[in-house]
Formats: sequence, C-alpha cells, structure tokens
Amino acid sequence: MVMMPDVVYDAYSSIQNKENAKVIYLSPKGKVLNQEKVLELSKQEHLILLCGHYEGIDQRVIDEIVDEEISIGDYVLTGGEIPAMVLVDSVSRYIQGVLKQESTQEESFTNNLLEYPQYTRPEEFHGQKVPEVLLSGHHENIRKWREQKSLEITKQKRPDLLK
Repeated sequence: MVMMPDVVYDAYSSIQNKENAKVIYLSPKGKVLNQEKVLELSKQEHLILLCGHYEGIDQRVIDEIVDEEISIGDYVLTGGEIPAMVLVDSVSRYIQGVLKQESTQEESFTNNLLEYPQYTRPEEFHGQKVPEVLLSGHHENIRKWREQKSLEITKQKRPDLLK
C-alpha cells in the first residue's frame, strides 16, 4: 500500500506557516539520524514530519515537498510514526525550556563519548558501592572521574565513536 500523492499533498497544503518549515520524510532510504543532525534540526524554526506506512508515499509528492529523508537505522518498520517519535523526542531535548541546559551537556554522544555511569542511594547495593570519588564532594575530581569513565565506556562499547 502506497499513500496517494493528492492525500499527502492536501494535508501538507493545509498547514499554516509552512514557508519556514523543513519537511522531513521518515524513511529507511534516508541518512541515519545522529546527534549532529539532531542538533542541526533543533535550530529549525519549524519541522514538518511525513510518515509513510507499509510501502511509503508516492514518489512524486516526495520529490515536490520533501527537503530531507531521515532514517533511524538500517532496518524497516511498518511505518514512519515510531521514527517520528524518536526524532521529536531527540530534537525537543534541545529546544530552550524543555530541559535544563546542563541536562544535555554531559550525556551520551556529547563530544563523541558515551555517558559516564550514574549512581544514587543506597551507598551500597548487593555488595557494590558507589565510587568514593562521587561521595567526596570534590567537584574537580568528580569531573575527571566522569571524563575518564566516559572514555573507558566508549572504548569498550562504541570504539567507532573515537575515530
């Protein structure tokens, strides 16, 4: 099943203020979404997301209105709704007022590193303790520990990010 061009185009045409909008079609044919693209899209004034279903959208309407095709990975889903949710969630985190600014500065993929481990209470759980440095209150030592752990985790789990 392919979505008919007139139906998609009529929906697009009904949108007000689309002049400053970037139209994105969620498709396995698109460039794979990454943190760099998320940051770029977060600076756009408006985004219009097109979600195909099953076989997608008639190519003629894609050619006419779509600015960019984006994929969330090298696999196929039944529709573009879940990829659109991924895109909305990842982009909205960088819209002013959604999160505290510091929430986005020390997390995975910032500076191409995965995030350091997180701990909370109790201090000991099943014989495992929170690292002493985190209990010390020494901010510079904590910062260095986090940086070191981020690098170690990235080397172990995603060495491709360090290239």
